[in-house]
Order: sequence, then structure tokens, then C-alpha cells
Amino acid sequence: MLLSTLHAKLLIFAILLAALGASMAVAQNATRVPIAEPRTAASGIQTSPTQQEETGMPAGAENNPTPRRQSGIPSGDTSPMPQRASTVAPAPAKLVIGYGDLLEVSVYGVPDFDKKVRVSSTGEISLPMIGSVEVAGLSVHQAEALLAKNLAEGQFFNDPQVSVLDVEYASQQVSVLGEVNKPGMYVLLGSRTVYDAISAAGGTTTKAGKVVTITHRDRPNQPEVVTFSSDPNDLPRNNVAILPSDIVVVSKAGVIYVVGDVHHPSGIVMETSTLTVLQAIAMAEGTNPTASLDHAKLIRRTSHGREEIPVPLKKILQGKAADLKLQSDDIVFVPSSKGKSAATRGLSAILETATGIAIYAPRYY
Repeated sequence: MLLSTLHAKLLIFAILLAALGASMAVAQNATRVPIAEPRTAASGIQTSPTQQEETGMPAGAENNPTPRRQSGIPSGDTSPMPQRASTVAPAPAKLVIGYGDLLEVSVYGVPDFDKKVRVSSTGEISLPMIGSVEVAGLSVHQAEALLAKNLAEGQFFNDPQVSVLDVEYASQQVSVLGEVNKPGMYVLLGSRTVYDAISAAGGTTTKAGKVVTITHRDRPNQPEVVTFSSDPNDLPRNNVAILPSDIVVVSKAGVIYVVGDVHHPSGIVMETSTLTVLQAIAMAEGTNPTASLDHAKLIRRTSHGREEIPVPLKKILQGKAADLKLQSDDIVFVPSSKGKSAATRGLSAILETATGIAIYAPRYY
């Protein structure tokens, strides 16, 4: 009996010890302090290796201030991004005072000082009290500052407010001559091109050629020759820059005259140097049904005067004779078959007719 009681007490004591050990283990796990993971130097944000595996990014990458590339290029690609071509227009040329310019100089509050002076050939202007001052090559603002300084240093005024107005930019003039509607000298301020100069002169005439010669002031012995083209792609290349005092000359094109029994007697501007008789007649809208094709004439200017050359127009149309090439100032005369007097029309009458007809210029620019 005593032995049974002792065994029961030992069993209870073992159970109590096991329960106490389990309680201590739970308490120890609940109060354990976790070990801190390493922090990134850039952001100080804690990131576990598991998070790195899930996101595929290194520690702290989600807070990295460096922006991500959005152009489809992998983030590891460090090659430079392609740069778009600059579309900024070049700065306009700086306007400066030049020889022959007319200036209006005034001082605020002193109406007696208001003067209009012209820049001399030495680049100077003469003003009361301060005498001659060189202003050529200066901008208007620079000239104002220079004059104000001279007036203040001479103790004529206390802090003078000087105003300079370039009334007439004589130094910015460009001469436009030749086959333009209004030849003359034009003031073109800032950066200008040959098209600007021709437009200022009213455009080209119907007799204008394709060649424009530009003589620059700084190199008069090396003129620049520009050939106009009807191709729009060539317009920027041909629109060259011009400078003050340049001379622009528009050439005169060769003109072919087609008169007589044709639909539209006219003068035709030679677009090419290979214009033929048939092409000229086609531009005159062809011959009339009453035209005498066997008696056509070509009147050409030679060193010996005017010369009449028979043109077998009927055979040319039939392909039995070669088409004749024309030269500048040639006159193609197609007589009418109505009466012998028309076929034997004199040279003077033909020239008189050619002189009075309109010029036809098939241009696209």
C-alpha cells in the first residue's frame, strides 16, 4: 500500500516537471529579441533575403532615388540615350550702327539736346558739348551707354538718360537688280536670305531666268551664283543668306517668240537650253487649221544681222525631218495659207508682230 502511494506521487511529480519545462520554453521564445538584418547604406531600409528573392531587386532598390528608364531599354544598359536633332533656329544677326545711318539722339527731360545726326564715313557722330563720338559697330544700347558716360564724365548732366534711335539703317541696305519688278535698294534688317531680297523687290518678272548672282561686299571678286529650281527639295539649299551692302542680280532668261497662224502667239521663256521648234509651237497651243506648214520660217539674230531659215514644219511633224533647236531671241513664224500675201510677209512685219506679243513663262517657283 505504501509502495503504491509512493509510485503515484513520483508520477505526479514527473508530470509537473514536464509541464514546468514546457512553460519556460514558451516564455523564452516569446521574449527573444530578433537579430537586425543589415541595412543598405543609401536608404537605411531593412530588407530580408526573402524579399530580395520575391522582387528580383537588390536591397533598397524600391526606394532608390534614381529614376528608371522608360524607353524599353533594359535597366542594366548604360549606353547614352540618342539625342534628337536640335530644331532651334539660329539667333538673328545683331543689328549694329553702320556708316551712313541716321540717328536720333535725345536726353530725357532736355528737349534742347534732341538731335538727328548721320554717322560719318569714319563712324563718328558729332553732338553738342561732347563733340565727336565713334559709334559705328556698336548696338543702339551700347551707343546709349557710351553717350551717357561721356555726358556724365563731362559733368554736363547728372545721371543722364540717353535714348538713341536708328531712324535709317543705310548700312543695312541690299541692292536688288535685274529681272525684278521693282529694282532698287532695300533695307533688310536682321538675318535675311536671297528670297527675302527678291520679295522686297516685288518678285521676278516674266523674263527672269533661273540664275541669280550675289556679290558680297567683303569679297566682290568672288560672286556667289545660285540656280533656282522647281524642285521643292532644293529651295532651302538655294535660299542662301545675304549680308548688308550685297548686290543681288536676277538674270534674264532667253525668250523664244512664236507668231503667225498659231492659237496663242506669245513669247516663251526658255526653261532649258534644248527647246525645239515643235516644243515652242506646242507651248503656243499649236497651229490653226489654216496654217501653211510648208512655209514656216525661223528668224535668228546672227553677227551679220537677222537671218531667215526655212522650217519644214510639215515634214518635222511627219518625222521626215529633224526638229530644230532654238536659241535665245529666235522667232518662229508660221504663215497662214489664206492668200499669197500672208505667206510672203516681210521680215519687218514679223518683227513688229513679235515685239507686241505677251511673254509666256511656265514657272513653278
